[in-house]
Amino acid sequence: MNKSTSYLGQHILSQILSLCPKNELAFIFIKTKSDYKVKRLKSWEHFVTMMFSVLSGCTSLRETCMGLEAYEGKLNHINIKKVPPRSTLSDANKRRPSLVFQEIFNHLNSKYKGSISDSTLPKSVLENLFLVDSTVFSLFKAILKTTGRHSSNGKKKGGIKKNTMLKGTTLMPVLVQFNAAADNDQQFLQFILLPKGSFLTFDKGYNNYVKFAAFTASGVYFITRQKGNAKYISVSERILTDEMPAAILKDETIAQKYKDAEGKIQILQLRRIAWWDAEGKRVYEFITNNFELEAQVIADIYRYRWRIELFFKKLKQNFPLYYFLGDNQNAIEIQIWCSLIALLLLSHIHYQNKSKMAFSNMVSILRMHLPSYISIKELLALHNKKRERNQKVEPETCDLFAQ
Repeated sequence: MNKSTSYLGQHILSQILSLCPKNELAFIFIKTKSDYKVKRLKSWEHFVTMMFSVLSGCTSLRETCMGLEAYEGKLNHINIKKVPPRSTLSDANKRRPSLVFQEIFNHLNSKYKGSISDSTLPKSVLENLFLVDSTVFSLFKAILKTTGRHSSNGKKKGGIKKNTMLKGTTLMPVLVQFNAAADNDQQFLQFILLPKGSFLTFDKGYNNYVKFAAFTASGVYFITRQKGNAKYISVSERILTDEMPAAILKDETIAQKYKDAEGKIQILQLRRIAWWDAEGKRVYEFITNNFELEAQVIADIYRYRWRIELFFKKLKQNFPLYYFLGDNQNAIEIQIWCSLIALLLLSHIHYQNKSKMAFSNMVSILRMHLPSYISIKELLALHNKKRERNQKVEPETCDLFAQ
């Protein structure tokens, strides 16, 4: 008889959803009035159905509903009574504001704050650091304003752009905005409100000198790359000592001219640092309004921005958003928010269990066993034990042919 203790009275889907209890999310449903005049599909049932769709990798409404119907007899574990019809789910994705799912993510994000690997950045900088970037999800038709070249038949697919700001210490979003793929990234800066002493890093696609002046006036430090066509005047140059890293080629103060909102010419003093990347064999030119940190720290902050690229890769690799369950912007936003919630919950599980399994492998295994009554904790612990056994050094063997 199998005496395994790896089984529970709850299936894996129920164990994952237990991290977001229904009674905790109830206040969000009340706050957003998401169940006002709703008779068929309440907010909790809608949330559970969409989370199942994301976690199981469903590509259509039919797959989602039929897949959840296979849980007959197990639905009480996830606090729902019946599976919604496809038409009802489609209507809910269209009519229930995506703000509800955004609020759920924000609540869970504050509850399960993640962790990051060791960083060379000073603690005072890392705790106040925010990373900004955007990514585009291609759509099957022009729901939003398109971008890129026209195809041979003159038609273009739509695209939704997700501008994201991550917290440096948790590497989880604190601000997300959706807009058309063709919209300029600089528009996202108007939504950023940070306390004095914060550090903000982004690529040169967000460069806006009017906003840079506003950041400077409010005491927010930014680090970005200088555009190749930027025209500036060198005011002074710092002396590079032998103690400074050889990668620092220049550290100077520049005067940057720009036009304000009224069209008047203004001058903004910035710090410009030229840094040599030995791996990429190229020079990077950074601009910032911070004149106190060492030049190498400024370069390290911008290099840390790469973590947001890894975040987007992690999201798209494990929850590929190639197929959307609706052809309207609200439905698309709901699906993206649910993908972010799933990423947050599974990242929490991976971290809390100190799993040595690759995150993508863990997601794949849990996806395959969602209906199984297996303890996630025991499953990950078993993998850790096997890994430790395999890593043990084997005793040296005698070489019979040694001379």
